[in-house]
Amino acid sequence: MQTALVTASALAALLTGTAAAPSGGEPLPGTLADTGGGSQLITVEAAGTAATTARLTWWDERGGQWVKAGSAPARFGSHGLTEGTTRKQGTYTTPTGLYDLPYAFGNAAPPAGTRYPYRRATARSWWCEDNASHAYNRWTEGLPADCAASESEHLADYPGQYARAMVVGFNYDHPVHGRGAGIFLHVNGKGSTAGCVSVPAASMASILTWADPQRRPHIAIGTSGGATAITKY
Repeated sequence: MQTALVTASALAALLTGTAAAPSGGEPLPGTLADTGGGSQLITVEAAGTAATTARLTWWDERGGQWVKAGSAPARFGSHGLTEGTTRKQGTYTTPTGLYDLPYAFGNAAPPAGTRYPYRRATARSWWCEDNASHAYNRWTEGLPADCAASESEHLADYPGQYARAMVVGFNYDHPVHGRGAGIFLHVNGKGSTAGCVSVPAASMASILTWADPQRRPHIAIGTSGGATAITKY
């Protein structure tokens, strides 16, 4: 009977393209190719690239072991996920990959206890997403002359979603025009995002009070298997 059960389990794994994790196995961060070198990590693992929802978990490394600090349901772009290195702007996809989290921001004040660098949005705050602009994929106070408002986000226009958020370092350090701009971890709106990752407001507040810049948190976004498997990042 035990042999038959093992065979059935192995067959199921082959059919689904995934292997069942052993009971009490290594926490997800320990199976990733890279965690960014810090001792805090956010993982967002989806069933597949067509998924628009997933489970987001934040982790602490303690004594060489990754320990779950919290989790929340997450939402993706309305067209699912795509490999970050080949993503195209305007596709409503969330980029997979491992990214740093340069700073936090919001229309609301940061929750008490926040240690992360936090930038408060004003009526003049924009995120430039115009491919023709020198300020592409950057926060600007006042809209630059070469950045079209129709191609950018006025942060104050999203008091709910951008009440509190963190910048995801996708295409940020050396922006490739056309790859995508304004990818954030932010508060849920009414449904799927345009490419960001979103969580409930209470979870966003918890993440901000948990995140410690001295521990260099990163975010890993991927699927449970295939070419965009979270374990490859």
